[in-house]
Amino acid sequence: MPTVLALETSCDESAAAIVTDRRVLSSAVASQIEEHARWGGVVPEIASRRHVEALPGLVARVVAESGVDLAAVDAIAASVAPGLVGALLVGSVTGRTLARLHGKPFLGIHHLEGHLASVRLGEDLPEGPSLVLLVSGGHTELVRVDGPGRFRRLGRSHDDAAGECFDKVARLLGLPYPGGPAIEAAARPGDPHRFRLPKGRVSRPGGGFHPYDFSFSGLKTAMLRQVEALTTAGIPLPLADLAASFEQVVAEVLVERSCRCALDEGLDTLVLVGGVAANQRLRALLAERAEAVGLGWRVAPLAWCTDNAAMVGVAACERLRGGCSSPISLGVAPRLALAEADRLYETQPCF
Repeated sequence: MPTVLALETSCDESAAAIVTDRRVLSSAVASQIEEHARWGGVVPEIASRRHVEALPGLVARVVAESGVDLAAVDAIAASVAPGLVGALLVGSVTGRTLARLHGKPFLGIHHLEGHLASVRLGEDLPEGPSLVLLVSGGHTELVRVDGPGRFRRLGRSHDDAAGECFDKVARLLGLPYPGGPAIEAAARPGDPHRFRLPKGRVSRPGGGFHPYDFSFSGLKTAMLRQVEALTTAGIPLPLADLAASFEQVVAEVLVERSCRCALDEGLDTLVLVGGVAANQRLRALLAERAEAVGLGWRVAPLAWCTDNAAMVGVAACERLRGGCSSPISLGVAPRLALAEADRLYETQPCF
């Protein structure tokens, strides 16, 4: 089983981990949430600076906690796409430098492939292909996974990702950043059916709707109109009910379209990963609806839903077993489709 030092710096979480196959020997994350909360979102330049400050200490910490010297690892991996360019560069340069210093192969990992691999840190997946609902601050996608490196996107958001929608609605309701945990906490005592909110659909050019795609722009507008109407009428905002109704409709849209897609594709297993996968209402609804239609289901463990280096390490171990490595001169990319992840292991760097 390969052992990998993995680094993750795609956005505002600095992380390092040492992973053997699916076993996390050590993991450390330095969060920047409190600093970015002052601005209501991630400031790229601040994120990059904090990665530079945090990453050396995180690497030293996971090496000490794991008892695995860098000379003993089989490879060093780092997220190289997609993400904030400056942030990605910190992890990539650090990883490539360590690989050179210790004579180890380097693997550039697609950040979303890391999220797909995060579920493997929990229960065993059933044999065969599965449908993965990946929901995070920057991505909302339905991905068919037929094996390591074999991905096909079947659905996506055409505007904001679900996590972005949570952030913007939280701001509208006067809740702090990040919006996901804030809305979930506010929603707990609320009535999720008090306000009727739209389940946005995406029109096809030739008529009809994309069956598995998502749109959250109409939902944000509906929340804005509801808040304006209550405020104009002089009615105090029923914060818990607004938050619960919003959270419920997001969960329903995600789960309903995911189940439909899995059944239409003839798949037996539905998987939930990504930062928004930590939402308890979404997790519970996915389990309930999947079981009702005869689908098996798995959810990434809570510890590995948000950005972390352990998921990068699991993805790297899978790639390493397949004989992959990246050129040491590989750069970073703010955008790279998951379907193009194999390009990270071409002899000549793709960027």
